[in-house]
Amino acid sequence: MTAPLNVGIVCYASVGGSGIVATELGKALALRGHQAHFISTETPFRLGDFQEGLFFHQVLTPTYPLFREPQYLLSLANRIVQVARESKLDIIHAHYAVPHATAAFLSRQILTSNGAGPRVVTTLHGTDITLVGSDPSYSRIVAFSIEQSDGVTAVSNSLREATYAELGVKHPISVIPNFLDCAIHRRRLRPDLRKRFSGGDSATKVVVHVSNFRPVKRVDAVIAIFDRIRKRVPARLLLVGDGPDLAMAQQVARDLGIGGLVDAVGAQEEVVPLLSIADLFLLPSAQESFGLAALEAMACEVPVVASRVGGLPEVIEHGVSGFLHPLDAIDEMAASGIALLTDESLHRDVAQAACRRVRTEFCVERVVPMYEACYRELLS
Repeated sequence: MTAPLNVGIVCYASVGGSGIVATELGKALALRGHQAHFISTETPFRLGDFQEGLFFHQVLTPTYPLFREPQYLLSLANRIVQVARESKLDIIHAHYAVPHATAAFLSRQILTSNGAGPRVVTTLHGTDITLVGSDPSYSRIVAFSIEQSDGVTAVSNSLREATYAELGVKHPISVIPNFLDCAIHRRRLRPDLRKRFSGGDSATKVVVHVSNFRPVKRVDAVIAIFDRIRKRVPARLLLVGDGPDLAMAQQVARDLGIGGLVDAVGAQEEVVPLLSIADLFLLPSAQESFGLAALEAMACEVPVVASRVGGLPEVIEHGVSGFLHPLDAIDEMAASGIALLTDESLHRDVAQAACRRVRTEFCVERVVPMYEACYRELLS
């Protein structure tokens, strides 16, 4: 039997794909007998109740008149060093390149100054490459931090290729996809919740969108697609999440005269109950390096209509487990949505295919061993 590992997981605590996947990875590692030490500013989103093998180490960044801005990178690196020494970490796993991989590199330099230290694994999630990494103010630091990692993974082939193309990185990058706990992510009957968000009309369809409501999610396009759908099918729109563009989306709906058909429930730690009452999921994003929200919907047997960008074609098989369209093809996305909501046979086939794909390719039991293998290889 192989020895359990001590893994330090450096991640963002806020709502978002990278933080959610990092948290679920730590929970899965603990269930498999390892120790996972979360290092972040706050308790990670979706960490949930106490679980043996999980630890949280808070990063506090003091302010001093000498510094114009809080020095988070230095505080984070210092905290990683403390945790690594106290808990004898084998691996420092940085989720998101900047500042986490940068802090991991700095902490490793300190830890290895007196001998061998933990190995550093960096997982790239998307905007750390496509947004931050492409900014000239950060690009060289991002590239350097990736190159200095002992192991690098990306959540999709699309992201791996973008990293090579945009940053000129030469370090080998392994693709380990995002994943779900499929025992939790499954459709559950919630007639009470369904009644609440369908207005009590069994003929009314529930269309849902889940995101952090940032510009890249194009929530104005979500409203535009829904507006076309509701003209053909009795429907209501459920917006799950919060972010800078939520108010804009609600205003666009009011301007179209459909504000009364849109419900916004804010950020929710548990999305399965809401996905379980949905008939259709819309994701017309400008960019998705993987599309974790789409994966969650598919696991709950909700057909997804999305834009054909980034890693989404690696998750959704067009015409089989969902529908993908060009970025600005609002009419085509709406047409796919209408077809799914008016053809019970098509809806059933796509929903079942989507669920089957998740359970075949993206469940925790299949993906987490890939991370374990990555750790073991670096330590061998």
